[in-house]
Amino acid sequence: MRGEFCSMTASFKREANGRDSVQPGNKMKLLMFIIVQAFLRVSFQNPRTHWTLLPNILVLDVDGSLSQHRLSCLPEELVGREEKSPDIFWKKDGVKQVQRGNSYVVELEESIGGGNYTCYGEDGSLLNHTTVLIQEDETKARKILVKAHQEDYVKCTAQNYNGEFHCSWTWHSSRAGEVAFIKAGRVLDDKNIDCSVDSSGKHWMCSSGQDNFNCSVEDSGDRISCQDRQYCPYAEERHQIHITVYVKTENLLETYTQQFYLLDIVKPDKVGKVRRVNSTAIEWTYPSSWNSPYSYFPLTFQIAQLRGECKKCENPCTDSKVSKNLTVDCTDFCQIKVKPKVKDVCVRAKDPFCNSQWSEWSHFRLERKKKSKKNKQRNKPQ
Repeated sequence: MRGEFCSMTASFKREANGRDSVQPGNKMKLLMFIIVQAFLRVSFQNPRTHWTLLPNILVLDVDGSLSQHRLSCLPEELVGREEKSPDIFWKKDGVKQVQRGNSYVVELEESIGGGNYTCYGEDGSLLNHTTVLIQEDETKARKILVKAHQEDYVKCTAQNYNGEFHCSWTWHSSRAGEVAFIKAGRVLDDKNIDCSVDSSGKHWMCSSGQDNFNCSVEDSGDRISCQDRQYCPYAEERHQIHITVYVKTENLLETYTQQFYLLDIVKPDKVGKVRRVNSTAIEWTYPSSWNSPYSYFPLTFQIAQLRGECKKCENPCTDSKVSKNLTVDCTDFCQIKVKPKVKDVCVRAKDPFCNSQWSEWSHFRLERKKKSKKNKQRNKPQ
């Protein structure tokens, strides 16, 4: 099609040079040519934005329309301003391309166009390489992660107030995804955050003028652990944590962001060992991972006492029906009396000063002592 337009342009030039005016028939052709050229200029726009994720990794933001982006093999000062350098050839994902020269035009349509672009000298020596990732408009359906019920794509929790938190997600069943980049900080503008990754590609360091974060991708690949190295549990959080996880599959990139205060995502671990004190009471301890002193970091506890035996329940604490739970506040001595005929006791904890989550239930099975037949005979009225 472009060849035909070039031929038409040359024809118009020849006719214009040979005549003082354009004939009516040719005027219509010229008008149609101008309209089609204008359509092509609109259709083949550049991507909305492009930015560097990591050295030699370029991200192109697209909105679904046809677009183009020009890659350069070598800096202009090395090859001059002449774009056509026949000595340079290109490969995309290992396949040799027709285009030659210092520049390569990447054709983009929807999410197609990403890949690994490499350029070589005439002797076959590698000159440069660029991985192109495509990021679609955020208004489109997400393709890499899936939501769990009504929750967000990425869920973050903290076990305590030590400045450490964890974020997890669920990969789409038909896509093999991986973490491409992590950015974390407490600044309003994440452009002021500088992040780097080690050679393994799993450990990240992010810093700004105000804070420092370390994040690591766990071996499962669907969870990260982060540490705010300047967090103080005795001071008020002035700014929210901003965490952005960049995930990719093949040549598609998606960005997921969460903002929170640690006090909003705290979910204590299960309470310590629950045990029987005597025939009428039980006791438990704080989670071993919880901050101390407990007088400064108190927890409130919820106790469920189950009388009926739930044979089909996988977890009696969540599957059984409880008419009313008992709430207990304690800092060092956590103990309650158990009601008669209770067979199971469940205990969980939360921070009473914020609207955070309850811990998972800890289950304890009460084993009542059965009277022996001899005792029954003795107690039987004569």
